[in-house]
Amino acid sequence: MKKFSIYILCAIFFTVSCTDIEELQDDPNRATAVSPDLLLTNIQTLAFNTVSLNSALASRYLAFTDGVNENQYYNWQQASFANYDNIKQVHKMIEESQNAESEVYAILGKFFNSYFITELTLVFGDVPYSQAIGVDEQIYAPVYDTQEEIFLKVLTDLKSASNELAANDELILGDVIYNGDKLQWQKLINSYYLRVLLMLSNKTDVASLNVVGRFKEVVDNPSKYPLFSSNNDNGALTFVNIQNNRYPLFNNNNLQTAYYLEESFVNKLKNLEDPRLFVFAEKMPSASALDETDFNAYGGLYGSAVFSDNAAKAVAGNASRIAPRYYNDPVNESSLLIGYAELQFILAEAVTKGWISGDASAYYTEGIKASMEFYGITNTDDYLVNPNVQLNATNPIESIATQKHIALFLNTGWQMFYDQRRTGYPEFNVDGGGTLNEARIPKRWLYPTSESTNNPKNLEEAINRQFTTGDNINSQMWILK
Repeated sequence: MKKFSIYILCAIFFTVSCTDIEELQDDPNRATAVSPDLLLTNIQTLAFNTVSLNSALASRYLAFTDGVNENQYYNWQQASFANYDNIKQVHKMIEESQNAESEVYAILGKFFNSYFITELTLVFGDVPYSQAIGVDEQIYAPVYDTQEEIFLKVLTDLKSASNELAANDELILGDVIYNGDKLQWQKLINSYYLRVLLMLSNKTDVASLNVVGRFKEVVDNPSKYPLFSSNNDNGALTFVNIQNNRYPLFNNNNLQTAYYLEESFVNKLKNLEDPRLFVFAEKMPSASALDETDFNAYGGLYGSAVFSDNAAKAVAGNASRIAPRYYNDPVNESSLLIGYAELQFILAEAVTKGWISGDASAYYTEGIKASMEFYGITNTDDYLVNPNVQLNATNPIESIATQKHIALFLNTGWQMFYDQRRTGYPEFNVDGGGTLNEARIPKRWLYPTSESTNNPKNLEEAINRQFTTGDNINSQMWILK
């Protein structure tokens, strides 16, 4: 976030004038502008590539055997402000859109700004925003906006982006997600808007946010606010077998040798007789004689178990590695920013909360079907009639979270962890004896060390405003209270 002015360099190298330095840096062969469509392509690949092994470990999908991994054992510390670099690219796209007298890239910029700042605030809590980008004068020590301020800005911008796209008739070039289809972009923005509102489910009493009213407005006005209607609408980055465009885990050596399915996740799939297990995992070496569709052929490593116990179990061949397609297939499955299945689970939860009318079970069932379809599974009848699969009337949130957890396997970044942090479901085990952080699941990450040097006053003010225990990974941010 820290930028250094050329005038500081002038003060240091006082024998050279500022004019001389500026002239030296004025390279006639270097591009000073870039078309907004090229910037859009790069921004899209950054936002939509959500495949994350770290989040898969923290969310109890996978377990790691080459050492004590801080994500698996909940011993994380500082995180990065790297998403501000992405926000800077968005701001540049908006500038170039204005220079080209085009509005559409600036409209899309509202969505991407909202996405990247949401990711940042979900990691830390309060973060700089209003003074961090798009200001007329460079601010070296920006103030930290509160989460309430950030989410209000996000909700305002997302709604504005959807409305403005509907009225815009310009072409979108450089679009590798929807090939310039504005209706698809509206569906994405509105579906993501509902995700953000659900993140704010603990803040329905905050008048400025109007969480329930906003949610209902979108769902009750499908012609004005279209939503995903099938997997064809997914916010998906499709990979191709070309250098720098392949599936991000292709040829990942560690994935081939050190990652196994997590035991509680495997057991969940086995107990539900869920065929997605056969898509996610390969058989245990010790079960080589069994058929690939035999649930007994699969096992996992307990995420919170002592590292040496997991390593011994893996060596003995009693755990399933991740399916080889994740490291052998350069194309594999698409990476989702948000998909149709997740939207259905969002709508199901909203019904159970009384935010909207409708059939929670129907939304829930449609979410399961959409997930199965995403993984190429077409016969879901037997699965859906399983009493253990059907929506639990006593505790519907647990059922919804369970199926969402399965559906988001190795996709949508840290979204499943954030959902679990919000709802408490599904339970992530910490009882195996290996978990650090006093056997607690952290609530957040620490601010980057660089902020203590570059922006100490505003950092301290933000920490004191939010947390009685200081900058602590177990402190609760505003949206969780």
